[in-house]
This record gives sequence, structure tokens and C-alpha cells, in this order.
Amino acid sequence: MYTIRKISKKEAAVIHHLGTEVYHTTYTTILSRAQIDFMLRKNYSPEAIQQSMIDGQDFYLIFQQQEKPLGFIALQKKSEDILRIEKLYLLANSQGRGLGKKLIDFAIEKAKECDCSILELNVNRGNRAYYFYLKQGFQVMKEVDIPYYGYILDDYVMQKLVR
Repeated sequence: MYTIRKISKKEAAVIHHLGTEVYHTTYTTILSRAQIDFMLRKNYSPEAIQQSMIDGQDFYLIFQQQEKPLGFIALQKKSEDILRIEKLYLLANSQGRGLGKKLIDFAIEKAKECDCSILELNVNRGNRAYYFYLKQGFQVMKEVDIPYYGYILDDYVMQKLVR
């Protein structure tokens, strides 16, 4: 049995720890060590997570029977019609167990609750998760190269209709 629950600003350190672990297993073959360290400092410090919450992102943890968290998703309403998945990460030993699909299904329900017809995300073009998102019905809308503090984020912007 898996549960998904929203977290508070007081729990930002949990996202920090999960994000750090996942980043090192996901991105070591895609990004330089310097970029990984920078991205973790910039986006995954407890303070950065709390600021993301203040700026409108809602963070949810996924658990198996209330044990330690296995991953998380962050959602933010981008426009009247679009709910964005800002972050979706699972620990390496939790992948392949249907948890990513559970988080996507959860995001679809949240999109419907806020009257959004589109679920959107960015994924690094070198990330294997791209294939997972295709299987979940997402389509590539465009390729983007986003300048980011001296780095380039080379992403696909993907969308899925939810109605």
C-alpha cells in the first residue's frame, strides 16, 4: 500500500535529502559534478525548497506503508489550463515498481481538481525518464536550451491532456 501526502515547510529537509540522493544517481552520466553540486545548492537546500513552497509549489511525498519516503513530486499551477510537474523523483531502488505512474496519476487528479486540462513538465533530453513520460502519454511540445547561471538546461517540454 502506498500513500501520498502533502508536506509542510517544516519538512523541507526531507526533500533536500531525497533530492540529493536522487540527483547523484540520476544525473552523474548526464551533468558534470560541478553542475550537480550547483543545482543541489541552488534548488534543493531546505531554504530553496521552502522558497519554492512560498512561490506556489506544492510538494508531496510517496511512502510505502508509512515507512521512509520513496520519492516526491512538486506541482504548481502555471496558467488557467496548465498544471506543471516541477519535480518528480524516486529513489533508485524504488524505480520500476509503479510508483512513478502513481505520482503521475496523482498529478492528473490534482490537475482535474484545479480545472486544468494540461499536465506539463520539463525533462532533460539525456534523462531516461523521458521514455517513462512517453509511456505515460506525454508528448514533446518543444526542445529548449535554457541558460541557467552559466549552465545550459537542455530539456524537452512535454505535455499530456488530462480531460
